[in-house]
Amino acid sequence: MFDDVARRTPMQWGPDGELIYLLGATKAEFGGSAVATLQGLLTGMPPEVDLAAEKVLAEILVAGSRDGMLTAAHDVADGGVGLALAEMAMRAGTGARTWVPDGIDAFTFLFSESAARALVVVPRSEELRFTEMCGARRFPCERIGVVDSGLGPVLQVGDHFTVNIEEMAQRSAGVLPSHFA
Repeated sequence: MFDDVARRTPMQWGPDGELIYLLGATKAEFGGSAVATLQGLLTGMPPEVDLAAEKVLAEILVAGSRDGMLTAAHDVADGGVGLALAEMAMRAGTGARTWVPDGIDAFTFLFSESAARALVVVPRSEELRFTEMCGARRFPCERIGVVDSGLGPVLQVGDHFTVNIEEMAQRSAGVLPSHFA
């Protein structure tokens, strides 16, 4: 419950140079995921639930928002990092450069629906304080991008692909009407 809706943390990122972080551990968990369903793969176990990690993530999100360390946040539960980045970019209408962290393949990074994860946007001035807060709680926290309107209205994922935000928004807006035509 919000005590003041004006103080909520929005989903869309803001000014150039703000840093995009992934909170939580990413595992190869695709059973029942949005991407598995699209592929017709209805097998496997759903992501493992870790209530202790969920509690720590919630504490980080509340403290980060309350203390001015976050300018945006979005869960990664439905569709993974790829969908969350797309939704944030479409809401903002501003480009970003992102990358796949070392030690994980692009598919797992983008589409895993591991629980207890979120994307957050942190002003550069708050980066050290924010990462120290995560470190003190021993919670995984990795920088995966930066807001960059100089790219134009595109979301760039390393050297894997670049997608136009306006085109994503148009296609997204057409999904439900296409099912009811």
